[in-house]
Amino acid sequence: MNGLFITFEGPEGAGKTTILQAAAEELRKNGHFVLATREPGGIEIAEQIREVILHPENTAMDPKTEALLYAAARRQHLVEKVKPALEEGKIVLCDRFIDSSLAYQGYARGLGIDEVLSINQFAIGNMMPHITVYFAIDPEEGIKRINANDSREKNRLDLEQLHFHTLVQKGYQEVINRFPGRFRTVDASRSIEHVQKSVNEIIEEALKTIRL
Repeated sequence: MNGLFITFEGPEGAGKTTILQAAAEELRKNGHFVLATREPGGIEIAEQIREVILHPENTAMDPKTEALLYAAARRQHLVEKVKPALEEGKIVLCDRFIDSSLAYQGYARGLGIDEVLSINQFAIGNMMPHITVYFAIDPEEGIKRINANDSREKNRLDLEQLHFHTLVQKGYQEVINRFPGRFRTVDASRSIEHVQKSVNEIIEEALKTIRL
């Protein structure tokens, strides 16, 4: 693979989607070929799976069903969109990847990080990100941002109580402890300008140390 694979992770309301789009535009202005995409989704099949997973009415969904659907969407997105872009030497910025499943389903849903990791290893093989940017934010603040943003897509996860989002935060910390070399943490509670600057610096450093 000649490309650079960077994933953006964090709890709900952390602002990673907004920052990802801005980071992609900055890279393009500097002459880089960039693919900005998201999970679950990014391609037609995975977007259809996304609709099932996140539909607000699907509250009866079993946690294992949820984990398997995420893995299925991830596989299709990876082989159809992410891998071809990396093979072309592009920088891929992906809004969520395997670490979301480990934190949300593995830890917060109580399925076990190892169990969910095994499901996803079957789905993605050895295709892990070069760098993962983690947007750290207090769960209460994240929920406040969600409720204040009328234009944001409201999904089934937004219906969860604060306790669940607190578990997600703890789950991410467990994942970071497992893969410390891959993660770069930014304080997502700061201004958007500060967060964007921090992310741009992380990407610039990754370009120097990984691709060159």
